[in-house]
Amino acid sequence: MKKRIGWKYREMVGFSAFVSLLLFYASLATSLTTDGLALLALKSAISSDSTGALDAWIDSDPDPCGWLGVTCHGGRVTALALSNRSLEGYLPSELSLLSSLQILSLPRNSLSGPIPATITALRSLAALDLSHNNLSGPIPAEIGALNSLSHLDLSSNFLNGSLPPGIADLPRLSGVLNLSCNSFSGWIPPAFGTIPVAVSLDLRQNNLSGEIPQVGSLVNQGPTAFAGNPGLCGFPLKNPCSGGANKQDPTIPLSNHNFNPSSPTSRPIEAEKRLRPAMTVPILAGVVLAAIFSILVLQWQFRRRCAVGKGKAAKKGKGGSAAATEDRREGQSEEIYVAVDGRFDLELEELLRASAYVVGKSRGGIVYKVVVRPGSALAVRRLSEAADGEGDGDDWRRRRAFESEAAAIGRARHPNVVSLRAYYYAPDEKLLIYDYVPNGTLHAALHGGPLNPTVPALPWTARLAIVQGVARGLAYLHECSPRKSVHGNIRSSKILLDDELQPYISGFGISRFISGTQKFTRSGSKKLVGASGRGPHAAYLAPEARAPGAAATQKGDVYAFGVVVMEVVTGRPAAGCGDGEGELEGWVRRAFGEERPLSEVVDPALLHEVHAKKQVLAVFHAALGCTEPDPELRPRMRVVAESLDRVGSAR
Repeated sequence: MKKRIGWKYREMVGFSAFVSLLLFYASLATSLTTDGLALLALKSAISSDSTGALDAWIDSDPDPCGWLGVTCHGGRVTALALSNRSLEGYLPSELSLLSSLQILSLPRNSLSGPIPATITALRSLAALDLSHNNLSGPIPAEIGALNSLSHLDLSSNFLNGSLPPGIADLPRLSGVLNLSCNSFSGWIPPAFGTIPVAVSLDLRQNNLSGEIPQVGSLVNQGPTAFAGNPGLCGFPLKNPCSGGANKQDPTIPLSNHNFNPSSPTSRPIEAEKRLRPAMTVPILAGVVLAAIFSILVLQWQFRRRCAVGKGKAAKKGKGGSAAATEDRREGQSEEIYVAVDGRFDLELEELLRASAYVVGKSRGGIVYKVVVRPGSALAVRRLSEAADGEGDGDDWRRRRAFESEAAAIGRARHPNVVSLRAYYYAPDEKLLIYDYVPNGTLHAALHGGPLNPTVPALPWTARLAIVQGVARGLAYLHECSPRKSVHGNIRSSKILLDDELQPYISGFGISRFISGTQKFTRSGSKKLVGASGRGPHAAYLAPEARAPGAAATQKGDVYAFGVVVMEVVTGRPAAGCGDGEGELEGWVRRAFGEERPLSEVVDPALLHEVHAKKQVLAVFHAALGCTEPDPELRPRMRVVAESLDRVGSAR
């Protein structure tokens, strides 16, 4: 049993005790620095040091810079790191005198008592790690005063009370915010929505309750950030809030235009329900009960099956780098986890433990950015529960159909197509694991977005290179891939850009999984049941594809690509120009029919690039050819790609 100390009394005497200690040590070591005396106060607060970590902390030294665990710069203590040293005791308030301290790391010890409020005086502190101790009490409310703090790990303690909203005020928080495995209770403050989405947030295994606020970065967190809090409800967890309190259907993309750190979601659920029309409650309840996605459920199922005991089998895929490894497990039905790239060696359990952030949503499911290790990320698409086709109840046939389609996606290897690295199938979970492309979508680069509304305009050379790359990738899918496939959902939001503005076509093959409007097809089929000609993306649909039940075809892809090209050159959204002139394709066609000046059609940001006029006209004509109303008059994508490649030499 770890020894606990009367920390309450020591906190009461606080600074006066330090003064006495200072006078005592001053009589023995008049040359020891103030930082050294503050560290001796910590040594005196340690009641048990079984490893002798502090034995070398001697008061006769002129400074503490040679002491174990101490780092100095310019004669001042900048870091104190003593991990896993079996230290028992408490944290004295005198640590606040280490005014140049940047790192305080004391994890995996047996420190008890509260976190002293005076620690918030360490304005240079960048990393605070007190995890895996026996600390208790609340987090100091003034923690928001640590203006330099970027890493905060207080996990695996006995801390309690509510989560202080002041944590959200930390201006440089960018690494880790780990408050897991404590006894925090109450609501998640809506102010936590202002915490950057890149921060690895972990609130697992606490006593938090209520609805997860649907504001800011909280809507982009994966379910693992909130696991183990039985009282929590709402997206992204599986359990809906009682009484239809879930106000957001997680199957519908959240509009970041609604992001507002001062949103009224800080009010309790009951107060919010009184402010909403009563008629919306059953509607919202029905929507929530219809579809809520959660990787947490997958993790639970995986561990449950592992506990029963499953076997692993490995198989080699046919052909070169397409070697695949497969995990098969016995259960209600077979599970498979297949790496379609022989170089991909990430285990499923490691994938499920990683931090996940929502980066996209559609009727096909939710896309997460999963940070598997520092500097390494994957994109994981979790297909919706209704996105695996509505079979006849034959699990074997449905699994084989999924394997066939996933394998076809995995065989698509092109510099301008997002690569599928692995896939996972269980009767109630389907995951597609891709490379993560870091620089957002072409739509955001052209039109901005809530997270970056004032993006710099893309220069003409970058725009031309993007449409050329997309044309090559789409031509590959149409002509060179084994099944001469159809994408079926080309639009600017499906084109991802990396840091070098290299384009990647995403979403290939997803339409084959969507039930209701699209079905699994026989191997070798080039047609899919198309989407309805309604909704915000109808502007990308060819005229023949807008009829109910119409099939998606390669000619439809060509039309959608032509609309994307018009979007790139004009800088206008495809669905409408904002001037009452309808969809972009019709507006451009009328403008050329009326022989309007090019300056009225092209993106104003490109007008200063007069050298590109001939190239712009050539690209416009390619787009007009792609969007011919008669599909027979549209060229094949290979011809379009070759035509655009020749544009680069036009002057």
